[in-house]
Amino acid sequence: MMEPNQFLGRGWKFPPEFSSATHQVVMNESEANINQSIDLILQAYRGERSLLPAYGGDLRSFLFRNRDATLKDEIAQSVRQTLLNDEPRIHVDQVEVMYMTASDELVVIQVNYTIRKTNTRHNHVFPFSLLEGTNLTAGQKGAEPR
Repeated sequence: MMEPNQFLGRGWKFPPEFSSATHQVVMNESEANINQSIDLILQAYRGERSLLPAYGGDLRSFLFRNRDATLKDEIAQSVRQTLLNDEPRIHVDQVEVMYMTASDELVVIQVNYTIRKTNTRHNHVFPFSLLEGTNLTAGQKGAEPR
């Protein structure tokens, strides 16, 4: 007999972890599985999975762009479309994009969604940086220009 929330999914926690007590792979399920799926979808480049070429999004195409209201709208629309295509268990209610630092290089994407079968509402926050990962700043002592 099928459990009531089985359709929500169950899978390996990512990155994979092993329980020291049971020597088994740590699993996640239900809303945690959906949130992990959202993270994986938004982190994946479209086309990087050879067996699922349409899987993933294009968030990295927004790196190094001018930070303005248009960029926020483009990111929100991209996230909405990506989740519509790749996460059938949810309906995206709202996507909010916020610049979080004075220099605006950190963007937080908040996704409010409803799980289709149970009609319950949830939200998920996805941190996204508009700059490449580096600790160097312009003019830092000892740093050489490229």
